[in-house]
Amino acid sequence: MGSTDFVVLLDEDGSEIGVAPKSSVHGSDTALHLAFSCHVYNAQGQTLVTRRALEKKTWPGVWSNSFCGHPRPAEPVLAAVHRHAEHELGLTLRDVQLALPLFRYRAVDANGIVEHEICPVYTAYVDDEPRPNPHEIAEARWAWPADLAVSLRATPWAFSPWLVLQAEQMHVFDTASAGAAR
Repeated sequence: MGSTDFVVLLDEDGSEIGVAPKSSVHGSDTALHLAFSCHVYNAQGQTLVTRRALEKKTWPGVWSNSFCGHPRPAEPVLAAVHRHAEHELGLTLRDVQLALPLFRYRAVDANGIVEHEICPVYTAYVDDEPRPNPHEIAEARWAWPADLAVSLRATPWAFSPWLVLQAEQMHVFDTASAGAAR
């Protein structure tokens, strides 16, 4: 993704109000914009967690969901999901589902950089192993959802804030409780 990528700006109701260079929307006063997150699973039911590349502007080196991104102006969100899966992880997705259509958050990282996004959350399945793009992803690991929930609860600061919030809304913590009850 080059420096000439643009993102879609949104008003508080989620309506498009314009576009801006991606490089301009992640600062100390970030405008609300459109993004997405995707949680990838394998046939065994494990979820792919990734550690963001150290060169990322926001939350560098932090563990997060499989991948995130921004649709380009006029690009359908689903097309952006597939484009980023290929670019960031070399993955072809199947059975893509919209899990949290209205997810939105605002968070500030340790450097004062703000993320402020309306960010629909998808789930998808893959049949192959990830091939991380080192400019996007430093590491990738398969994790059992119940184990991920335990880690998120124990050390939420080690993960992206959006992953912690999404896991809660996707009821990942329920699987850990059910696992502990067995």
